Amino acid sequence: MKKISLSTIASLSILLLVITAALGAPIVFPGDPHDMVATPYLWPGQDWAHPLGSDLMGRDIATGLAHGARVSLLVGASSASLTLLIGVIVGTLAGYCGGWADNVLMRLTDFFQIVPRFLLAIILVAVLEPSIWVVVLALGITSWVHTARVVRAEVLRLRNREYVQAGLAAGMSHARIVLRHILPNALTPIVVSTSIVVAGCILAESSLSFLGLGDPNALSWGAMIGTGREAIRTGWYMIALPGAATMLTVWALNVLGDALNDYFNPKLGN
Repeated sequence: MKKISLSTIASLSILLLVITAALGAPIVFPGDPHDMVATPYLWPGQDWAHPLGSDLMGRDIATGLAHGARVSLLVGASSASLTLLIGVIVGTLAGYCGGWADNVLMRLTDFFQIVPRFLLAIILVAVLEPSIWVVVLALGITSWVHTARVVRAEVLRLRNREYVQAGLAAGMSHARIVLRHILPNALTPIVVSTSIVVAGCILAESSLSFLGLGDPNALSWGAMIGTGREAIRTGWYMIALPGAATMLTVWALNVLGDALNDYFNPKLGN
């Protein structure tokens, strides 16, 4: 049995803390996180009614971090779901159908790989009205390339297996073969890549919000960093706290992805 490393335990602990903060935000920190409830520029520990201090507009930073976790996890999970949906469909069709379908879908994949992902996301959000779901759509549309290539490689490896050929000989439909025999056996790389996709989407959402392209009605970690940059000399904690939350969450998701890869990879020793 493979041992769980300390880094994996730490990453799971961080993710559990972030999820708990996101779920408990409406209870522990009720009200609008945009409300100005304190004296501006309160440093952490200066006023225990606001233990993590306040920003330059008097908003409670602890409240912002908790509600920002909700936004980051929502955008990350939703964008990753859309990314996986597009990537799995494109990769499966390309790998299973082959021929002209494979060529067309792979040229489409090459196009999205060549175009800078973040630049395309900025264009989509700027053209459409900025909102959480527009950000989700923009990130999902621009992040599926790697998943599609991974799924295509797995489907190419599996489509000539004996059980697939036996299903074809027995008269099973192509859709049933794909859904019952191919995709279940290609789930491992999809599961492994999921945490990495979520981490990338959280980081991209923070970057968009930092540039002012996030949902103006939702306070995210990136928006908190963007607001705090105006006080970077006199109140660097306004950037450091949401920045640390983003960094630790992304790190934890990447470590979890590595741990899943080690667990599912049969070539690695116990």
